[in-house]
Amino acid sequence: EVQLQASGGGLVQPGGSLRLSCAASGFTFRDSAIGWFRQAPGKEREAVSCISGSDGSKYYVDSVKGRFAISSDNAQNTVYLQMNGLKPEDTAVYYCATDLNSGGLCPPRPSSAGMDYWGTGTLVTVSS
Repeated sequence: EVQLQASGGGLVQPGGSLRLSCAASGFTFRDSAIGWFRQAPGKEREAVSCISGSDGSKYYVDSVKGRFAISSDNAQNTVYLQMNGLKPEDTAVYYCATDLNSGGLCPPRPSSAGMDYWGTGTLVTVSS
């Protein structure tokens, strides 16, 4: 059974940092792509970052480049999203998801429709 569990959200002041974790099970990590998505109130869900299980290549949406970093611990089947320099506009529910038909590679522009399984979300609130 494929399972994804996101954790690590919370309340942080602008400029602060958080690290999100996505614990994955039930599939072969190197054959998948794992993405982080977020959905703010009243907005569509958007892809934030993605990491390819086969070669470790990464994708970031322009708004988080230079502030967020995605990484993986393949031995632990866990993907992390280190978020630095947080801004109020980063406030959202963050989800991790996997594309098991990707051949282990993130698409050039990940989308919600391309993901097969979703984890529960974790709320990130950036506010003073």
